[in-house]
Amino acid sequence: MTTAIAPGAMGGRHVVETNFRRDINGLRAWAVVGVILYHFGIPGFTGGFAGVDVFFVISGFLMTQIICTGLVRGDFSLWKFYVARAVRIVPALLVLCVTLLGLGWIALLPTDYKLLASHTAYSLTFLSNIEYWNEIGYFNTNSHEKWLLHTWSLAVEWQFYIFLPVILLGLWRAIPGALASTS
Repeated sequence: MTTAIAPGAMGGRHVVETNFRRDINGLRAWAVVGVILYHFGIPGFTGGFAGVDVFFVISGFLMTQIICTGLVRGDFSLWKFYVARAVRIVPALLVLCVTLLGLGWIALLPTDYKLLASHTAYSLTFLSNIEYWNEIGYFNTNSHEKWLLHTWSLAVEWQFYIFLPVILLGLWRAIPGALASTS
């Protein structure tokens, strides 16, 4: 738990407690840097997928902590959990997809643009991992022509966000207090 000084009472300031973890945020930054260096082909960074794995593990830890803490406090809301995730992910993804559709309109042939539009729909519904798996392998040379290929990881993450709270909520109701020691 960290504390910060914020404007308010007591001489214009008061202490605000947050659960922000700088150590975990630092790990996420290193994971992202590893992935970026891998994608830019920097020598020595051939394990970009390890960064994705680290990011998934950190996300799983944080989401489990958020859910279990809410369940223990008795204020967990499935709807609020989903909305909070959507607010963090959807706006940037939407901007990316609209931008790529605009660029694609200018740069792509009609058949390629139609495929981009299809991939955009799969990306925005967080099903791109399934679509790309059905279409072609991630490492196939044709995969480099898919502008939204990287959204497979967002799809996996969002699918995790959908199922994890439902599973934990079900366990909590089936075995009251079972998750109390995890928070």
